[in-house]
Amino acid sequence: MNNQQRSNIKVGLNVAVVKKEHQRSGELTCGIVKRILTNSTIHPHGIKVMLESGEVGRVQKILQEV
Repeated sequence: MNNQQRSNIKVGLNVAVVKKEHQRSGELTCGIVKRILTNSTIHPHGIKVMLESGEVGRVQKILQEV
């Protein structure tokens, strides 16, 4: 699935995101989507989401579909 399209990201989805402070290293953080923060339909760096843990990052991988 394409992590750059907003329509592919749903609340409750298990994803891996890269947080702003880890963009250079590429370190991923896994979690469940609580909110979708990107308003545009497509974003070249990934859709920005808030995880249930409160962490914010851009979706790099969709780990499990709902």
